[in-house]
Amino acid sequence: MTAEPDARAAELRALIEHHDQRYYSLDDPEVGDEAYDALMDELRALEAAHPELVTADSPTQRVGGRPAERFEPVAHLAPMLSLANARGEGELRAWVERMRAHLAREGIVDPRFEYVAEPKIDGLAISLLYRDGLLERGATRGDGLLGEDVTHNLRTIRAIPLRIEGAPALLEVRGEVYLSRAGFIALNERRAQAGERTFMNPRNAAAGSIRQLDPSVAAQRALTMWCYGVGAVEGISFATHWASLAWLREHGFRVNPDAVSLADPAAVIARCHEWEERRGALDYEIDGVVVKVDDNELARRLGVVGREPRAAIAWKFPPTTAVTTLNGVVWNVGRSGHLVPFAELTKVVIGGVNVEKATLHNEEDLARKDVRPGDEVIVLRAGDVIPQVISPAPHAAERPDREPPPRPPSECPACGTTTVKPTDGVWTICPNRAGCPGQQRAALEHFAHRGAMDIDGLGEERVRLLFEVGLVRDAADLYSITPQQLVELERFGELSANNLLRAIDQSRQRPFARVLFALGLDGVGAVNARNLAQRFRSLEALARATPEEIAETPGIGPLLAEGVARALADPVTIDLIERLRAAGLSFEEQGPVPAAGPLAGRTFVLTGTLPTLTREQATELILAAGGRVSSSVSRKTDYLLAGEAAGAKLEKAERLGVEVLGEDDLRELLER
Repeated sequence: MTAEPDARAAELRALIEHHDQRYYSLDDPEVGDEAYDALMDELRALEAAHPELVTADSPTQRVGGRPAERFEPVAHLAPMLSLANARGEGELRAWVERMRAHLAREGIVDPRFEYVAEPKIDGLAISLLYRDGLLERGATRGDGLLGEDVTHNLRTIRAIPLRIEGAPALLEVRGEVYLSRAGFIALNERRAQAGERTFMNPRNAAAGSIRQLDPSVAAQRALTMWCYGVGAVEGISFATHWASLAWLREHGFRVNPDAVSLADPAAVIARCHEWEERRGALDYEIDGVVVKVDDNELARRLGVVGREPRAAIAWKFPPTTAVTTLNGVVWNVGRSGHLVPFAELTKVVIGGVNVEKATLHNEEDLARKDVRPGDEVIVLRAGDVIPQVISPAPHAAERPDREPPPRPPSECPACGTTTVKPTDGVWTICPNRAGCPGQQRAALEHFAHRGAMDIDGLGEERVRLLFEVGLVRDAADLYSITPQQLVELERFGELSANNLLRAIDQSRQRPFARVLFALGLDGVGAVNARNLAQRFRSLEALARATPEEIAETPGIGPLLAEGVARALADPVTIDLIERLRAAGLSFEEQGPVPAAGPLAGRTFVLTGTLPTLTREQATELILAAGGRVSSSVSRKTDYLLAGEAAGAKLEKAERLGVEVLGEDDLRELLER
């Protein structure tokens, strides 16, 4: 420890603030949890021994003190205005024309607009007031003029700096406190288990957390914050909104990396459509896009109408969550024999789509959520993800006539075999692997899936039809179907029959890694299949390997390795493999050994949409050339392969100095 306690305390505070920023704002931690905790423990001990060293901005003071007795009113130094809505291209273009007309009346003809577009976070609007760089107060939006002081809760959020270096004399920072989807689901599960009311959606959960009198409640929830602008400010000025975002980012505030500067309405509209398509891939809820005029002087001249600035508008998305009634729970059998629960719902529109069924994941998840027939439930539909029931609606558990919790059936719904639940398992299973039509159909659907053999036109309905008429019982049977057999079936004409058979024939060309994934070995996803294929180079070599040898493959642990070895020794699997081999499928890795390729030893991360390659195609090219593919950017990443809408990975790569490539750059590397 430093000889002088005050000097060491200041040093510790600075170190902890630095690591908080690296972890919570930049998503780039420099130390592990153990080292961070050691710094915090040392500071706590030092402050306990020397109470006079405790400062208001000390990281030890984020949670502390007695609960507040009430929320004090707060007058915002600059109003927190609401936004007008645009619900499509026509309304956004009309907004631009209204701004032009208003400025023309002010004598500004043909203004040159540039725009900033930012995801509209579905959380709770907050204003942070800093004086001389210290957080003095945090308040809710309220009516835009008067909010509530919730500083005691906001101090618990580590993404919010308690002190900022190089700050002006006064600064209001505006942003949105939110709860991630994963955090929301976990919170609702904990509350349901404890017999407490659940929250309707992440925004409701964030608002409920911030409006707690006891800060220890907010501290237990995974709240964070995106900052999107400044309010009142003294001692600094910004010519553009984009410049203010850059300043906030440089001074330790979390600014959404998906914010972009755009030159014209067409680019804004395209960006809004892109975000609507990819909103399901985000781990937080967005309900639209906020579009702002970038030039602050133009924005000032445009002024305010009512409580809405003319220089900003919100492009609104349809909601992704809804409340409806759970009518019943049905059980399907998966390709591994697992009994999977699904919810039958009263029809509800979510994101513009009618939803009547939703997944309940597995029986333990179903029990944890404690949803029962007759309950009102919260349903989430995000992008192309299957709708899921995430929790009971508030008050559902208070119904006096609730039905008993649903249980998995004692007999398989597909074949009638008595079900079993292994003592160490989370699933009830049907043990009739060789003769259960439900498992066989699910296995064939997986085999034909886009990420596996990619047999276009062979979806759930056609798989069911082929099983019902007895044309197939497993994947190998696909390769002996004749055109005449298909034409004789209902809903098959000559053209559709030939198209399906062509797609089946083309699947013979899929590489070994795709075939291995298509086999549906329990726990072997696409990435694990590629890693196994790269390491062992053939199914024969993989089947000879011991579990210990298999476990040496990146991403494969001992339990999964034992499962792979057991599956490849199963007579049913062996028979299927031999018949697929006879049908012409590849069970050997083609091309050079990875270590000998032009990308040997180099690690790639992929993000965004490439001009001509899918991510799967780009990944296969990289792996075939000896490269490695990772899911996250780090200092060990050699290249980021970036396409359109690259997002946070691109920003992190640029921050870490990782070289960014386009599709043409990748092809050039491959040709060396």
